[in-house]
Amino acid sequence: MRGTASADSGASGPSALTVTEAARPDRLPADAQALLAPPCPPAGGPSGGVLFSSRVWWDLVLDHAMPPDDRAAFVSVRSGDRVLLLVPMLRRTAMPRLCSLTTPYTCLYAPLFAAGLDAPARLAAWRAFARFCRPAGVIRLDAMAACWPELPALEQAAAQVRLRPLRFDHFGNWHEDVAGLGWAGYLARRPGALRETIRRRLRKAEAVPDAAFELLSSPEEMPRATDAFEAVYAKSWKNPEPFPRFNTALMRAAAARGILRFGLWRIGEQPVAVQIWVVTQGQATVLKLAHDEAFKPYSPGTVLTALMLRHLLDREQVVEIDFGRGDDDYKRNWAASRRQRIGLLLVDPLHPAGLMAYARHAAGQFRARLRR
Repeated sequence: MRGTASADSGASGPSALTVTEAARPDRLPADAQALLAPPCPPAGGPSGGVLFSSRVWWDLVLDHAMPPDDRAAFVSVRSGDRVLLLVPMLRRTAMPRLCSLTTPYTCLYAPLFAAGLDAPARLAAWRAFARFCRPAGVIRLDAMAACWPELPALEQAAAQVRLRPLRFDHFGNWHEDVAGLGWAGYLARRPGALRETIRRRLRKAEAVPDAAFELLSSPEEMPRATDAFEAVYAKSWKNPEPFPRFNTALMRAAAARGILRFGLWRIGEQPVAVQIWVVTQGQATVLKLAHDEAFKPYSPGTVLTALMLRHLLDREQVVEIDFGRGDDDYKRNWAASRRQRIGLLLVDPLHPAGLMAYARHAAGQFRARLRR
């Protein structure tokens, strides 16, 4: 484990803050590992944990979604024998050379603080992190919530160690609060024309001989689920995956922890449409969907989305639905609200790479103003 020291103050008074990095979570000290909460539903209770900050997620990323020649760096800031902050990062062979450990599948990224830290301690931890990263010249963090409460402190700390914080828009996230709504109440919120389209397509699907909807979620069902996913994906409109093994590995890991909801619409034994959802803390998030283009006249994507939402609302009483990354046109039909996920560049204008990044960012902002 590599490390450096900083002269900032810790949670309980002046002391040296130590900054270290580890290549994998299992090489972190036990208290840092404990920050990576498992996304497992407690026995007899609702789902708990946050998938994208969990040990399960990081293990999946490291095993199935790492760019060639790049390496993970789980950066932890400590005060004495106590961990304050854990920031999963990526050391790249390309520019920028130091980034958040995010992937094309990451819907939300947030570094993790230990419980009970006051604002000065958190600011000191951010300052130690920023100073540790500064030699890279450019540090990129992305897939973050624009309303994340820690952003102002991170930007303040970066500025204190001569890094310029530069925000940028990364992707949109469509979602809707559905607490207390069943399928009928949810459907009543949709525009009239869309409501009638959904009902008409569901009636048409129900009339198809041998058509069936299945929800697969247990580890024992995963061989059939992963086979169906790969068969449909290969016949869909989707581009090839950058990391082909990630989705099926995610399905198996999520099923083992009780959070997977894999939707399958088939005609006879032919899988036609598939969707990967996870449910944690009452939030249902769709991570991947596809349908076989040969069955497009049946509107399989619309049919399966409606069947999945009907199940999640009526059977599981989820409180939020989340359509993951991006502003695909279909999402605004199913979710009423959009929130921005952002990125943050921390650049050292006295470093050659930082100066170039600063100039590119300024040029991009100027072009955006011209377009507006």
